[in-house]
Amino acid sequence: MTEAAPATARPKPGPVTALRGRAGQRRRPAPIVPPGSIAARTMILVIAIMTFLSCLTLGAVTLVRDTATTWQTQIAREATIQIKPGDGFDMDGALADAQRIAAGFSGVRNVTIVDRAATARLLEPWLGSGFDLDELPVPRLVIVTIDPQAPPDFATMRAQIEAAVPNASLDDHRTWVDRLVAMARTTVTFGVAVLALMLSATALTVIFATRGAMAGNGHVIEVLHFIGAEARFIAAQFRRHFLLAGMKGGAAGGAGAVIVFVAFSWWSSRNLATPEADQATALFGNFAIGAAGYVGVLMVVLVIAALTAATSHLTVLAHLRDLDMRQADDI
Repeated sequence: MTEAAPATARPKPGPVTALRGRAGQRRRPAPIVPPGSIAARTMILVIAIMTFLSCLTLGAVTLVRDTATTWQTQIAREATIQIKPGDGFDMDGALADAQRIAAGFSGVRNVTIVDRAATARLLEPWLGSGFDLDELPVPRLVIVTIDPQAPPDFATMRAQIEAAVPNASLDDHRTWVDRLVAMARTTVTFGVAVLALMLSATALTVIFATRGAMAGNGHVIEVLHFIGAEARFIAAQFRRHFLLAGMKGGAAGGAGAVIVFVAFSWWSSRNLATPEADQATALFGNFAIGAAGYVGVLMVVLVIAALTAATSHLTVLAHLRDLDMRQADDI
């Protein structure tokens, strides 16, 4: 008759019990890529900077595009009559005659004389405040609001105004606004190219970071690969690590860009009554990128995070294929 085993005897820990902690919970295996290394933090910082610059570029492109659209809309609605002063010239009478002639054309919705106070305000950024318009040869303006669907005959209007009002000229703004719109389109194209270069630089940064991480953990990767771990499993470990890093860096960079846009919009709204803000608003709007701009920032963050994960995944797969090819050559 065999003796019973002592009550204090315990079975040797197997593969499952060896992974359990003191509380009986399974311990999580250590990741292949260390999450808190200096290289990982540096890469997050680089991704944040690249995302910040990419979002700023996208915001600038959106702002310029919206401004160009506004210019095109305004040019379809307004024309300007400019009357230059002269010795003994009746400026008030000339302004009234120009207003009367322009208002008589079909397709003209409204004709407004820019008064002396508004004229002084337009010149204040360059000449300062408190100057006398009578002491300077400053032209006076008449704003003609037109129907963009049925514009008036500008050639006939120009001929009648120049014949009836000395020193008067009609400007429909089309020449210089077409140049500004062309410049805006060129700027948009340049901005898109810069954005593509930044995304490419981000991808190259991730490739070098992935290769560095693989070099630091090459022995672990090779052992896992040669004992039967699938390439997709190993690549998934890197993809998860770099996706998290890309999301952290992208979120930080995108948040910084949003803060910049909000600060510029707040500054513009706080300084609407100043001549400097009026000129800046005329050129760039109110520095608000709108809902489409903020959606674009979110898309840039998601694209950079996805690009980071995909780039690391493909880099690991290529490295493992090289290992297989070298192993086949050795055999």
